[in-house]
Amino acid sequence: MLLVWVVAWLAASSLDAAEQRIPAFTAYLLPNPDGARISESSGLTRWQGPDLSVNWYGFFTNAGMVNARLALRLPPQTESRLELVLGDQSQSVSATGPDSPQPLVVDFGALRIPKPGFHRFQLIPRNPAGKPNGDVEALILHGEPVAGAHFNLKERRNAASVHLAYPVGKGTNVAAFYCEVTAVEDPTSTFYMACGWHRGYFGMQVNSPTERRVIFSVWDSGNEAVDRAKVEDINRVKLVRKGDGVFSGDFGNEGTGGHSHLKFPWKTGQTQRFVVTAEPVEQTFTIFSGYYFRPDRREWMLISSWKAPKEGAWLRGLHSFSENFWGSTGHLTRKALFGNQWIRTSTGDWTELTTATFSHDPTGRADRLDRFMGIENNQFFLSHGGFVAGYTPFGEKFTRPPGLSLPTDVRDLVAPPQPQ
Repeated sequence: MLLVWVVAWLAASSLDAAEQRIPAFTAYLLPNPDGARISESSGLTRWQGPDLSVNWYGFFTNAGMVNARLALRLPPQTESRLELVLGDQSQSVSATGPDSPQPLVVDFGALRIPKPGFHRFQLIPRNPAGKPNGDVEALILHGEPVAGAHFNLKERRNAASVHLAYPVGKGTNVAAFYCEVTAVEDPTSTFYMACGWHRGYFGMQVNSPTERRVIFSVWDSGNEAVDRAKVEDINRVKLVRKGDGVFSGDFGNEGTGGHSHLKFPWKTGQTQRFVVTAEPVEQTFTIFSGYYFRPDRREWMLISSWKAPKEGAWLRGLHSFSENFWGSTGHLTRKALFGNQWIRTSTGDWTELTTATFSHDPTGRADRLDRFMGIENNQFFLSHGGFVAGYTPFGEKFTRPPGLSLPTDVRDLVAPPQPQ
């Protein structure tokens, strides 16, 4: 009898331990990602009407039944009708706000995790337009499959940033770096960076459904990370020149420096072309310039050139990356092809880059594992977001077949100066 009691106690304890509270501040809103307010301190607030669902994504290693509950705040005697959907299953409840200020816990009952993998829990309001649905604190899951489940539990909802590093032979003086990028997916808050180096970055960005940019920025010297007003003049990069229609100014909060961008409707699926150059001058300065090929005019244009202090050297630390810079769209897939990379040395020789190494930011270590690199159509690709199963290990190296052609117009654009 004692043995039976112990076994039952252990089973109950195991089941009790298999519970996970997934905060509302980790959820995503559809179809409008900014349709309500999400914060770590308050959860989900200002959620009204029937047209905005709340979505949590989690990875399960085991199938089985889970019990789903919702921690919800409602004004006293206010009714809210809600439906929770998991795949082709759904459970509906009607909740009424209590007289006390404490949140109520709404029980949706049992739902089945049909197989291992990522699954979405979608909370759908069934209330009239303009009526509050309630303030959500958390989704609470209980059951054996929850023991091996993984959700991002942090407020940062961005997909992990992912990078390609291009090795260059030691002692190589890189005067120019050429790279092509083709966006495959284009959610807002995406920056596909083609040409990165130790002092800056150059690529294309989706700012909104109606605005896209080509961005070229160069970092100041010194250690100021936030406020450029604190950077001494001797550490500031200075604008040398910029192209027609290009905006230039300051940037901060990621280091500081000089920023420039061209508002331009580059197209998803169309290859975009970038070149960054380095021109050491005056022993301790280098002029860094970014050139973008305008597909509408079929010609190269200067985005901007910046004179960087405490430098006097060439390009190094060559890389590309893809970034999701605003978390409300972190559930969406981002993918781009990075191809036909070339460098020109200070002596005028061109070399094709065919090897790249994968890395990611701290979010990719454990919080968001949906991050990938590979080779497709003889180009490297980066993909992140979308809650896709599997991942590319940090530090994995890929080599694509050589033999691509450097366009003639690139050779002409960055040809070394001729002797006088």
